Amino acid sequence: MGFNSFTFILLFLPALLAGWFILNRSNLNTVADAFLVLMSLYFYYSFGVSFVIILLVSIAVNYFLSFLITRAKDNTTKFIKVFGVLFNLGLLFYFKYLGFFVDNINAIAKSGIQIKEILMPIGISFFTFGQISFIVDRANGEAEHYNFLEYAMYTVFFPKLIQGPIAFHKEMIDQFRDKTRRQFNSEVFVKGVSSFIIGLSKKVLLADTLSSVVNYGFKYTFYLDTITVIMVMLAYAFQIYLDFSGYCDMANGVSLMLGFELPDNFNSPYKAATAKELWQRWHMTLSRFFIKYVYIPLGGSRKGKARTIINVLIVFILSGLWHGAGWTYICWGLMQGLLVVFNDIGIVGIKSEERKSRFLFRDKPLFMVPRSVGNAVTFFLFVVSLVFFRSQDMAYAFGMFRRLFFFTYPGFLFKTSENLKIAENYVFRQLFSQLGMNGAVTGVLVATFIIFLLICAFIMTRKNTKEIVNEAVYSKKRLIGLAILFVLSFISLSNVSTFIYFQF
Repeated sequence: MGFNSFTFILLFLPALLAGWFILNRSNLNTVADAFLVLMSLYFYYSFGVSFVIILLVSIAVNYFLSFLITRAKDNTTKFIKVFGVLFNLGLLFYFKYLGFFVDNINAIAKSGIQIKEILMPIGISFFTFGQISFIVDRANGEAEHYNFLEYAMYTVFFPKLIQGPIAFHKEMIDQFRDKTRRQFNSEVFVKGVSSFIIGLSKKVLLADTLSSVVNYGFKYTFYLDTITVIMVMLAYAFQIYLDFSGYCDMANGVSLMLGFELPDNFNSPYKAATAKELWQRWHMTLSRFFIKYVYIPLGGSRKGKARTIINVLIVFILSGLWHGAGWTYICWGLMQGLLVVFNDIGIVGIKSEERKSRFLFRDKPLFMVPRSVGNAVTFFLFVVSLVFFRSQDMAYAFGMFRRLFFFTYPGFLFKTSENLKIAENYVFRQLFSQLGMNGAVTGVLVATFIIFLLICAFIMTRKNTKEIVNEAVYSKKRLIGLAILFVLSFISLSNVSTFIYFQF
């Protein structure tokens, strides 16, 4: 039961909102909290009962460790912190990385170790990192020992549970304690509905439509020509952008409907002019987690320039591993780290930002380029890096690169374009077939594919959803537009796929 499902929209969400506001209006705040926790657990239960058990065990252990910290002395507190971090990382390692680790041991040692297939709980990376942040902050004296219901609500709050953002305990629990947020606010509620509808349309109408083309292209990598590779790579860049930003919009929308605000997690990253800026805009809560709990403890930029570069690369390699257990993800993370290091060295700078830029080896960059050039180069390099991110293994990734950089043209673009399953394609194909103009079908399908990509590019250069929602004046015309957008998305729900970040 994802956000993009009939069950969620028609049954779960209305029941949740009705119960939440009725209980709070009756001043039954504790009961309302328990209701929200149970509904969040039911939401997670829809993905698998075993997942709920694992989540509850994780919550119980971390909360017990928090209780022990209240009675522990300094040395014991350090031990509890280490144990807590290792417990959470161990849980993550077992479900997400054990198979990858064993496969590499077998490859290196020529052994034949066999393990049963382990089903990874959805969202384990997100709720595990959230609890690591809590345990570390507790041990460092930066977090109180919340009551169990507050802690459970923070951990299982369903809008952020399975795909983030990685919210810190204080920024959510402070909101849960604010009674004014429990009162129905029509203005905030309408913003939430608007954000949800925009996110749903991004996912259903755009990202899912592109997914069939992307899946086809990366499945038949070794048959593609250079032009088709470019089109498939662009399609994936737009798909993952719209998929993740669509989820963030929906999560923010549902949270606003309940009266709460999630931390910003996605801020038009394709508008970035450098790789460093891109990671200040994409998955922002993951970046701040790594900065606070990995980069700074490693020494940050305080231990010399060489150590700073190493720390940056460590963070990005870990970020790659966080996204998936595979060498393709590690290479993707390393490539992003190297691009950020290149930005930090100070060879190239952005003209509009020379005053606020800081570099490791120079006061001023050697070359200055306009922001538009930086934006184009940053986007191109990110799209190239996504070949690692999406390919099923390294052989497929290098196969895609060979076809990208060594020009071939066997004419595979037509077959790839056929997978863009939108009504217009079907109508045009039938029309030209009836007129005996089958040769024109090829051009129409390819043109439709290109136009669809241009539409996606146009959407991503406009204001983002948060800006639109906050600045909107809800006139009758705008409400009708949102209603039409919702209807179009709703009738397309039968064709939806899961969110890309579910696998992380």
